[in-house]
Amino acid sequence: MTWILPAAVVVPAGLIALGVLTARVIGAARALNREVARINQQFRLKADSRG
Repeated sequence: MTWILPAAVVVPAGLIALGVLTARVIGAARALNREVARINQQFRLKADSRG
């Protein structure tokens, strides 16, 4: 029975940590997506300017 109390503290703390890390990964993925889209736009503009 003594393992229930530590587990009740550790499990929510672990879930909070996973939530924070998930939010950071999603933010980084969105930033990377914006950067890739910006670079693709630059390539399209450069290709269009060549005629």
